[in-house]
Amino acid sequence: MKELLRTNDAVLLSFVSSLLDEAGFAFIVLDTNMSVMEGSIGILPRRVLVEEDRLDQARRVLTKAGVGDDITEDKKS
Repeated sequence: MKELLRTNDAVLLSFVSSLLDEAGFAFIVLDTNMSVMEGSIGILPRRVLVEEDRLDQARRVLTKAGVGDDITEDKKS
């Protein structure tokens, strides 16, 4: 699984989850329970991961929906 998006915006996270679910992507949202550790102030971002072989497709879905600017960029070393 590869990171598609990282955000602490609950509305964006819900929208992205809905888009991915509707498009039939297998995905997972990590760090959802970190709010307990941070005191529920929402500073720690949640990460959305999708299957690596479908990452480009998922990026296209988000871009088409208008949230392409929030996609995590590839970090190549």
